[in-house]
Amino acid sequence: MRVRVMFFGGLKEIVGASEDAPEIPPHSTLATLFESYCQRFETLRPRRPSILFARNGEFATPETALADNDEVAFLPPVSGGAGRESVGRSAEDRLSELAIDDPAGHVFRITRRPIDSQSLARTLQRDQDGAVVVFEGVVRDNTKGRPTSHLEYECYEALAIGQMARIGREIAATFPIGRIAIVHRLGRLQIGEASVAVVASAPHRRPAFEAALEGINRLKREVPIWKREFFADGAVWVEGEWDERLLTGFSAHAQP
Repeated sequence: MRVRVMFFGGLKEIVGASEDAPEIPPHSTLATLFESYCQRFETLRPRRPSILFARNGEFATPETALADNDEVAFLPPVSGGAGRESVGRSAEDRLSELAIDDPAGHVFRITRRPIDSQSLARTLQRDQDGAVVVFEGVVRDNTKGRPTSHLEYECYEALAIGQMARIGREIAATFPIGRIAIVHRLGRLQIGEASVAVVASAPHRRPAFEAALEGINRLKREVPIWKREFFADGAVWVEGEWDERLLTGFSAHAQP
C-alpha cells in the first residue's frame, strides 16, 4: 500500500524533501514508518522524543495502524477539529485563507494576507462588552542581537485550524469572556508585520487580558506552526517545545 508522508520545519532539511509517497508493507504503523526513515536518515533518530505524529489531519499515537492512501505528518516541536472555508468569499480569498465558522461568534483563521486586528476587534465586540484586548505578535529586526531580514511561517493546516478552534473554545469556556479570535499568518513576513493576533472581548478587562494571554501561550505550544528566520548569512528553523500534555497523550517518547 502507499501513503503520503509530509515533513515540516527542520525535518524537511534532514530528509531533503517536504513530501514522500512510499510503498509500505501491510500492517505498518506510524512507528514502523518513522523507523524506516530513521534507518535512511540517522540524524532523525535523536529527535524522536520531541516529534509528534499525525494521521489524516489528527494527532495519533505511534501504534496507529496505517491504511492505503493515508496522509501522515511528522511534526517537530513548534516555534514559539473540523474546519471549513468561509462562504461568500472570492476564489482568491479561499486560496489565501482557511477559517472556521463558529456559531458562538469566535474567529479562528489561518491566512496569507495581512492581519487586520482592529477589524477583528469590531467583529468580536458585543454591546455588553466593556473590554476588548488585542494581542499582536510582530516580526522584530533581530534575534538575540543577530539582525533578521524577514521570517517565513508554515503549518500543517489540516490539523492547525482545528487545534486553534479547540484552544479558543476551551478558553471561552474557562474565562468569563464573550468571544475570542485566534488568527495566524503564513508565508513571508517583513519586519514590523503581525504574524499572529489573539483578540478577546469581555464585560470586564481582567478576563479579557487573561484569555488573550492564555490564547497566545497555548498557540505557541499546541498548534503545528513553524517559523524560519532569515539572516544575512543564512536561515534557521526555530523550534520550541510541544505542550507536555500532547507529548504524554500521544506517546511521543515511545520507541518503535
